[in-house]
Amino acid sequence: MASSAIGGDDSGGATVSLTVKFSGRTIPITNLSVDSTIKDLKALLQPLTNVLPRGQKLICKGKLLVDGMTLKESEVRDGAKIMLMASQGLHQGDGPILKQAQTRPISRFRIVDTLGREKTEVPVDKNRLDRWKATGVIGLSDYNLKAIPDEVWASGTSARVIELSNNSIRDVPSKIGCLSSLQKLLLAANDIVDDSISWEGIVSLKYLTVLSLEQNHLTTLPSSLGLLTSLRQLNVAKNKLSSLPNEIGLLTKLEVLKANNNRISIIPTCIGDCNALIEVDVSSNLLSELPETMGNLNNLKSLYLSNNGLKALPTVLFKMCLQLTTLDLHNTEITVDVLRQFEGWESFDERRRLKHQKQLDFRVVNSGAFDEGADKS
Repeated sequence: MASSAIGGDDSGGATVSLTVKFSGRTIPITNLSVDSTIKDLKALLQPLTNVLPRGQKLICKGKLLVDGMTLKESEVRDGAKIMLMASQGLHQGDGPILKQAQTRPISRFRIVDTLGREKTEVPVDKNRLDRWKATGVIGLSDYNLKAIPDEVWASGTSARVIELSNNSIRDVPSKIGCLSSLQKLLLAANDIVDDSISWEGIVSLKYLTVLSLEQNHLTTLPSSLGLLTSLRQLNVAKNKLSSLPNEIGLLTKLEVLKANNNRISIIPTCIGDCNALIEVDVSSNLLSELPETMGNLNNLKSLYLSNNGLKALPTVLFKMCLQLTTLDLHNTEITVDVLRQFEGWESFDERRRLKHQKQLDFRVVNSGAFDEGADKS
């Protein structure tokens, strides 16, 4: 990541320029007022380092800098060099932790081609097309595939479920649209990129209820996604998405949205139109706030927000989302003291504790401790 210069001082007072050393990088900070606090400096560093302010330790000339003190009071001079040390786990997005490498299946067969090169192939089963047509289920996960087999297209309108996860598939051609009865399309852990997937073909699948594109290489989702009005589950986790399209609000039957482990910085306000949502996971992104329209999600039960730069929640969240029982705020800036100020907190707190007690009664969890990340100040 390239070094970035940030700063700016509208006060006309004395300013300083600094360099911050972090993880092998040098980050220049220019024209920062000497009256800025160390906490202000940490806030400026957050989007550049993905380290939450409370996870930052700033050291100058061997001295730990204190949040409430100004640069002037801390004797941080112009040209000073500051070292940033990050506490483990206190990162928004994925932080410095690399995603797990995609696992690829062990080759089933090895064949040598005419040039003497070894290649892998999946054996042809002449009866499997008949089975697919009879059951409507095409199961090809962990098959070492680099392309969708032609036999799949021959299944035509009989195909209801296609499981193609954990392969090396790159192209999803427009002919996917010929499977007009398809209800579930599972393409997790492949090599799909923006230019290799035909959204025109996918959005023509009018009966599609489940779409999984988890752990691919997508950087954007098209506005045409809103045409999948039958969709109930959408999984686009572990990609490289920077945003969600506004048209996601047209998915009024959507119950589960998993968009965790991306680079999303803003949730569109139209998310409030997805009033069938029960579970939303946007953890490990770059969110600093959520739209107030999240309060429109009256059926919401689980909301996962960990590893984001959030400092507050929509003010109506607890008041309006009366089904909410799970709220994950690990590694955010939100503390339980902040939550207690929201209207409806007491009712939410009672619901979540009741759910937790039921889990203990049925021995679903192993520990009596109850921690959703906001219990620690």
